[in-house]
Amino acid sequence: MNQYETVFILTPVLSEEQIKEAVKKYEDFLKKNGAEIVHQENWGMRKMAYPIQKKSSGFYNLIEFKNDGGLIAKLEVTFKRDERILRFLTVKLDKHAVTYNEKKRRLKKEAKQEAKEA
Repeated sequence: MNQYETVFILTPVLSEEQIKEAVKKYEDFLKKNGAEIVHQENWGMRKMAYPIQKKSSGFYNLIEFKNDGGLIAKLEVTFKRDERILRFLTVKLDKHAVTYNEKKRRLKKEAKQEAKEA
């Protein structure tokens, strides 16, 4: 089973509730099609390098998941059909990227733990 990471940008005109609904839709889509979600992260609103559909910012979201690979084409078609999605990118992670992501999450968790204790 391969590990993938998908980042998608939602249009900035959505409310907080609509953003959560859109992210939940894609998490459910992945689970329904046999993917195991490893990590999900909301990066918040960010300014883009160039305007897309006359918008210069968007809500960034990351989902890391495991699947056999046949799901990627279906996921990308679903992204293309959703008018809330400005851009998306799905990449297959090699063993070094998987290790790096796990280490990064562990360090972030430890930093939060130290901040609580201080």
